[in-house]
Amino acid sequence: MIVRAKAIPRLVIALALVMPLVVVKRPVEDRTVTVSSSETAPAVRAGPILPQAGQARMVEESLGREVVPPVSGKRISKRLDHYLAGRPGPVAAMVKDLATGRVYRYHADERLITASTAKVQILMALLLRTPWKKLSAGVRRDAEMMIRYSDNHAADRLWLRIGGAEGFGAAGKRLGLKHTIGVPGNCVDLYCWGITRTSVDDQVRLMEALVSGKGPLKKDDRERVLKLMGAVADGQDWGISAAACDGERVALKNGWLKHVSTKRWATISVGLIRDDGRDYAVAVLTEGSPEVGYGIATVEGVTKRIMQDFRGCRG
Repeated sequence: MIVRAKAIPRLVIALALVMPLVVVKRPVEDRTVTVSSSETAPAVRAGPILPQAGQARMVEESLGREVVPPVSGKRISKRLDHYLAGRPGPVAAMVKDLATGRVYRYHADERLITASTAKVQILMALLLRTPWKKLSAGVRRDAEMMIRYSDNHAADRLWLRIGGAEGFGAAGKRLGLKHTIGVPGNCVDLYCWGITRTSVDDQVRLMEALVSGKGPLKKDDRERVLKLMGAVADGQDWGISAAACDGERVALKNGWLKHVSTKRWATISVGLIRDDGRDYAVAVLTEGSPEVGYGIATVEGVTKRIMQDFRGCRG
């Protein structure tokens, strides 16, 4: 894990219809995929009925302690509604304070694609089969390249190694995921993992499994995943890190993927914002941005607005 040593330059996006879009170039995936109309349609939604569009909730989970939220979930949602009013595409977000169980959700019923954030689940699936210390040097190298540098070819090899969609889904069930199922078959360049649909609840569960001793992944292997997520390459450390306070550490994995059919970008950031004795699991999923830089700005704008009211910064 690492401490953010320097601030990441922020993208400044002008409001739509007021002035031209300013886009800062970011690294892009080394290929794009065609997603059929059946893939772009929202998946069947499972679980209880969630709040209507524009609403969200902040709940206290029973962990044996009383927690008073700094502000209401309704206030955070109003800020997000205002910020996102002129920005295209669906957005889903969730934050969970793993110390208290306090949760905030925004449009959590959305099912959006994972893009490269699926690589965390691929690595966890690999480690559920074979502990890190027993992996060959070549497989370890693929794991490092996949997480730190978002290398797609390394992900393709590990996807095959875990048994493709079947192994991916089986690992997800062991990790408590409910909405994330790998796409079977031979996708474009084995890109099945990139068009897997997920929910913010599942992504937060995945992050929680990396710090919880109750899950199936051993401590050494959890720490290895977190170490790699805390050392992503420069230029790929945007996203939820924008909301980190001074002295906090961030472990994250980002994804950015262009739909050939729509020419629009999916931009995603999931991970943990960490302080002494306190972990915040954060997931922000977006689709429909005209450029990857625009999507990054949306992800960071959403994360900062949630975290500012959810906990603020200390010191």
